[in-house]
Amino acid sequence: MIPKETVAKILETAEIVDVVSDFISLKKRGANYLGLCPFHNEKGPSFTVSPAKGIYKCFGCGKSGAPVNFIMEHEGLTYPEALRFLAKKYSIKIEEVEQTADQIKEQNAKESMMLLSTYAQQQFTKNLWEDEEGKRIGLSYFKERGFSKQTIERFQLGYSLESRKAFSDKALADGYLMEYLVKTGLTIENEGRYFDRFSGRVIFPIHNISGRAIAFGGRILTNDKKLAKYLNSPESEIYHKSNVLYGLFQAKKTIVEKNNCYLVEGYTDVVSLSQAGVENVVASAGTSLTVEQIRLIRRFTPNVTIMYDGDSAGIKASFRGINLILTEGLNVKVLLFPDGEDPDSFAKKHTQEDLLAFMEGNTTDFISFKTKLLLDETKNDPIGKAQLIHDIVESISLIPDGIARSLYIK
Repeated sequence: MIPKETVAKILETAEIVDVVSDFISLKKRGANYLGLCPFHNEKGPSFTVSPAKGIYKCFGCGKSGAPVNFIMEHEGLTYPEALRFLAKKYSIKIEEVEQTADQIKEQNAKESMMLLSTYAQQQFTKNLWEDEEGKRIGLSYFKERGFSKQTIERFQLGYSLESRKAFSDKALADGYLMEYLVKTGLTIENEGRYFDRFSGRVIFPIHNISGRAIAFGGRILTNDKKLAKYLNSPESEIYHKSNVLYGLFQAKKTIVEKNNCYLVEGYTDVVSLSQAGVENVVASAGTSLTVEQIRLIRRFTPNVTIMYDGDSAGIKASFRGINLILTEGLNVKVLLFPDGEDPDSFAKKHTQEDLLAFMEGNTTDFISFKTKLLLDETKNDPIGKAQLIHDIVESISLIPDGIARSLYIK
């Protein structure tokens, strides 16, 4: 139980604009702030935040309240959990007794899984810095990739020991239940036997928008072709991959500042670009781009720049995802890297100054990019050109703004 004095301090300290702007982009309008409501899908801002009154109100869906209500609604937390969330944000110490195994058992399933995922991230990180195997294999790999200590810590990268049951046995010994180890996908159980999903892999924790670890991506470091290079957590009560973007927690403030979001494919692309100074970058790792992910980006900016390597087949395969972005009313640009390069490799080979100059000089509007790409393939093919026109017009027709559509048609 949280003492009344501490509750009062949390409620007095939590500032509504500060709390809400961690999750959506707000723009000042007179005495208030406006943004897109995170609780329902909308294309025009109807979500108002009043610093004078200390409340938010959506005139679209009707949701309203103080900072603690916003956290409860947005994060799906109980009142005490939301208070703890705000206390952590404002570094307010709460004196609470450490949980026993019985108390952990009594937690509701979702919060138990969240606690377990946080514990797992901490164990994987500890392995990387303190365990001899972790330092020799995991830390060496990240250093070979050129990741600095600051970058490794920022993304909470880690390592899962090679022993097939090392993590599961440690978690069980520390009071966590097999039921939740299996539900989060950290442990695989089969006919009474169990083993760690990520053993012998470097770990990329996947965070929700408020920074809690909810899933993991693990990369194998051997050349065993029988094993998947990357392995991701399965869907669970706390992790729905179509609703999550890798790196968004780390990127969201810079996305708002730069009013643009770079979209890449993989974990290492995000980490390398972030280290190179491009911090407003996220990845749809492990899934094709979804409407839910696009709406996540739209909370922070209406502008998306998609980064590609030189594979034209892969680019064309992504057109469906870009059409989804256009339908949601975002402005789409494209940045194509030279043949044989991806964001990760290019960032490593060039200085920050050269990388930023390349990005600025080679970013193209999507409709122009798509037209040029398809024109190059249909130079002497009238039927192909007819199909090209159909494809381009189809993309333009998806843009909600009438003025923008007219300009593209011209």
